[in-house]
Amino acid sequence: MFIHLGQTTTVKKSDIVGIFDLDTSTVSVHTRNFLKKAEQNNQVINVSTELPKSFVITSNGKKNQTVYISQLAASTLEKRSENFLKE
Repeated sequence: MFIHLGQTTTVKKSDIVGIFDLDTSTVSVHTRNFLKKAEQNNQVINVSTELPKSFVITSNGKKNQTVYISQLAASTLEKRSENFLKE
């Protein structure tokens, strides 16, 4: 199954490590440092043309990690992933 993150970007549900709300999770200095380091390593993909609301961390099992910045709320993305479980 695939989850739509915004614009034309989809990711495999099995690759998702976590879905995070930008407002609440970036309060922590550790999260801010993680995002900064990911950006420096060219691991961040911004799929938002509007104000970003969440970020999604994916990994394909080969230690290749990608952080997607999305304009969709974390709760919306979580609901999309839960809907696939019901199908």
